[in-house]
Amino acid sequence: MKFTPSKIPDVVIIEPKVFGDQRGFFMETWSTRDFTEAGLDLNFVQDNHSGSTQGILRGLHYQIQNPQGKLVRVVRGEVYDVAVDMRRSSPTYGESVGVILSEQNRRMLWVPPGFAHGFYVTSEHAEFVYKCTDLYAPEHERSLLWNDPDLNIDWPVAADVAPTLSEKDINGTPFKQADSYP
Repeated sequence: MKFTPSKIPDVVIIEPKVFGDQRGFFMETWSTRDFTEAGLDLNFVQDNHSGSTQGILRGLHYQIQNPQGKLVRVVRGEVYDVAVDMRRSSPTYGESVGVILSEQNRRMLWVPPGFAHGFYVTSEHAEFVYKCTDLYAPEHERSLLWNDPDLNIDWPVAADVAPTLSEKDINGTPFKQADSYP
């Protein structure tokens, strides 16, 4: 696997080795040894899988207590995946990373605890899978306002088509008012 720090070094783009022939392909998506050697000594406790259609935007979510690190990837379709640094003590506090994840590029993204996370579906349909380092705790979940001008995220949303959002994402909190980590 190839591990590449993003512009926020704690957020890491991971490219697995893919082996293929006329029968199809094989790739390893998780190896304790490889991740530990790359400086990511992780313990996952929950796996999630979601399906969404084009134009759906999920996020930006985080848990203020029981923060979750997420190893995310797309197994069908394509998404624009975003992580926002919510750690006040970080030199990259309030900055974001955006990466295309798709079934074609097979990239994964490590989003550490302390980050808000979300994605926008750019293909007709997408299936998104992720491993979490802590359990879902809805009472601690927060949602940032996805289009907050202070975040200045360049979502690949068509100018004339609003994304489809959940109620909690429609009512997301602006960054300057949002709970953050120390």
